Amino acid sequence: MSTFLSHFVFSRSQRNSILSLLFVILALLAVYFFLDTSEEDPVSFSNPEIDLILKQLDSLRCAEAEKHKPKQYPFNPNFITDYKAYTLGLTVEEFDRLQQYREKGEWINSVADFKRVTRVSDSVLNRISPLFTFPDWVTKPGTYRPAFRKTISELPQEKKADLNAATAEQLQEVKGLGVTLSQRIVRYRERIGGFSNELQLYEVYGLSDSVVQRTLRLFTVKLPKDIKKMNLNTISASDIATIPGVSFELAKKIWEYRILHEKIEHISELEKIEGMTPQKLQLFQLYLCFE
Repeated sequence: MSTFLSHFVFSRSQRNSILSLLFVILALLAVYFFLDTSEEDPVSFSNPEIDLILKQLDSLRCAEAEKHKPKQYPFNPNFITDYKAYTLGLTVEEFDRLQQYREKGEWINSVADFKRVTRVSDSVLNRISPLFTFPDWVTKPGTYRPAFRKTISELPQEKKADLNAATAEQLQEVKGLGVTLSQRIVRYRERIGGFSNELQLYEVYGLSDSVVQRTLRLFTVKLPKDIKKMNLNTISASDIATIPGVSFELAKKIWEYRILHEKIEHISELEKIEGMTPQKLQLFQLYLCFE
């Protein structure tokens, strides 16, 4: 019996070890029960507030990206370069078709023409076609003021006063020519060194066609200024811009057209240039030659 009991008798150190082990077990159980996170809710990314913040961040990113996008400017599709075609997203084949069409002397006059010639995809066409610009004589036929035609004069030609000698007071005899417009005609005449042709009167700012025509019933150019014509095939854009009534923008387009085609043979070729009007064509005939 004593032998059996001896198995359940522990020394002091053994009892301390057993107590320590029990303490550790109890401590681990306490940690398990009190710090169990299995029932905690996971982070929800479907929270409405989080969705709103994410949308705001997306909007800010899009706005910032929009600021850094290269600005697109209107352009005439007849004058697309290979680099321009690349930036627009045209393929090499599409650009080649356009070039071949233009080399035949044909012109793109509408979005439908561009689609037919290049066979570009609808997605690309819908993106770039709002930037297309065409001359007004293509998009608005008949809206240009007609080229000057001789009107029935109230005075015979020999009785008309010389437009190059008329004073502002004399010009005010014309209905519609007040102090401001009559003085403007005189200043314009002085600036260009005298009128060479009645057509130049159309270039005076603020004069309507009807006022010009009424003026030419009483006045004419009797002593035209001699104009030394410039060779369009050798002069620069700056030289072209010296022609009265011609902006540098139009002069540059004419110069670029000449460079593109190497040489201009006849005044009628300028009709294809954006911004050209019948009256400006007649004006160019006074100042330009095509040697």
